[in-house]
Amino acid sequence: MLNVSPQPANEVRPDAGSTAFLEIENLVKAYPKPQGGHSIVLDHINLTLGEQEFVTIVGHSGCGKSTLLRLVAGLEPITQGSIRLEGQPIRKPGSDRMMVFQQYCLLPWLTVRQNIRLAVDEVFESLPGARKAELVNAHLEMVNLVAAAEKYPDQLSGGMKQRVGIARALAVRPKILLMDEPFGALDALTRSKLQQQVLRIWESQRQAVMMITHDIDEAIYMSDRIVLMTNGPEATIGEILHVPFPHPRDRMAIRHDPAYQQLHAAALDFLLHRFDRDD
Repeated sequence: MLNVSPQPANEVRPDAGSTAFLEIENLVKAYPKPQGGHSIVLDHINLTLGEQEFVTIVGHSGCGKSTLLRLVAGLEPITQGSIRLEGQPIRKPGSDRMMVFQQYCLLPWLTVRQNIRLAVDEVFESLPGARKAELVNAHLEMVNLVAAAEKYPDQLSGGMKQRVGIARALAVRPKILLMDEPFGALDALTRSKLQQQVLRIWESQRQAVMMITHDIDEAIYMSDRIVLMTNGPEATIGEILHVPFPHPRDRMAIRHDPAYQQLHAAALDFLLHRFDRDD
């Protein structure tokens, strides 16, 4: 195992009133170098999430944001430290942690309904067929895709494809939703509409969410806390911004709040001046 000397834990707790649901403790991720030794990507990450908390991860490319998400998903092994969900260590993928990627990851030979049903069949194998159909229909309705249920992915717009991915992830009732720049491939108008739709879904049935974004406005609009990462390699948590606006949120109303401007300026200052990747 890679020998990394202990560092002071940059412990970050969830908001008051939240339960420590996901716990990341002294997490290190390193990859072996071809010439020997290791390259440290993430260096002593400490973070906890409440079970109904929406947290965004923001940082420059190469700071290990996606790696952190894959570690929480159980898609990669941890080098040092631990990640625990409800006290249980994460060592492999599980249906309690569902991921939505920037690329849509739909099976092109299956319809919208069948793509969602496939996930439901996999997770709820013993559930009666009628109940599975109800779950699929409920999530089709949730993301406004009832009319497109029998269409194939190549018949859908980018925004519709991403809605299928979100419905598929939510249909298996995960304990935490992991989203890796889910709106990054969309045009500005579609992006704005889907941000609002996802936020409304979350506000109606809250769960833990960890989302990666490069968009500061998106992070402020959607999340309870914004985790700002330092530059890689050996990236860690540089700062946490608490978003004070209650849910449900009105995008235009909060943008005129002085607190919004202060948050935006603080995040921009961190990214452009304190941790500019060209420094």
